Amino acid sequence: MITAKSVKELREMTGAGMMDCKKALVETEGNIEKAVEFLREKGLAAAAKKAGRVAAEGIVKTFVSADKKTAAMVEVNCETDFVAANEEFVTFATKVAELAANTSVTTVEELVAEKMDGEATVTEALTALIAKLGENMTVRRFVKFNIENGAIASYIHGGGRIGVMVEVACNVESDVLEEVAREVCMQVAAANPLFLSKEQVDNEALEKEKEIYRVQALNEGKPENIVEKMVMGRIQK
Repeated sequence: MITAKSVKELREMTGAGMMDCKKALVETEGNIEKAVEFLREKGLAAAAKKAGRVAAEGIVKTFVSADKKTAAMVEVNCETDFVAANEEFVTFATKVAELAANTSVTTVEELVAEKMDGEATVTEALTALIAKLGENMTVRRFVKFNIENGAIASYIHGGGRIGVMVEVACNVESDVLEEVAREVCMQVAAANPLFLSKEQVDNEALEKEKEIYRVQALNEGKPENIVEKMVMGRIQK
């Protein structure tokens, strides 16, 4: 006999709809564990149907260890900003960021094969979330830092639209160091610099900027004999 209590328990365990839970229990003769497997199998089918839909929204989440020496940032995509703000989606992204910081994997493919909470893999947890929230979702990319000296800070802007992590090197431990690193994070989020210093600017980027400034100067009606000087002046600035 399928009871309301067992249906409620299965719903709490899986997040699936009431009728789906009832059907799963009927199919598995009231066995909760088998019913969970049944729903996961159905979830896989539902996720597969949604996999072709574009996941262009989402959030960026970061994790920084207590000693500020290990950190990771992850981008998880979904279809709408409504789901991007969903508590369960945000929690999932947060857990993935922490997992990324504490694992040795280097690719997204390896990361999604890792276990979350010691049970389901990232892929399995994501599939269950897709089935529950009804949108296609993907773990798109991640970066991580591991340092010996200094501190790592992170900053999230725009409700998860922009994420920044900054490493500050220093042989002295200090709360001020973390504060400085976070201030730099905020500046990076606002200015979106492509390089740390002018010495790091590659030739391709440099030539592209020169061409943009050259065209701007010509469009302003400047004579060609002084355009080059103007371009170099703007580049130096």
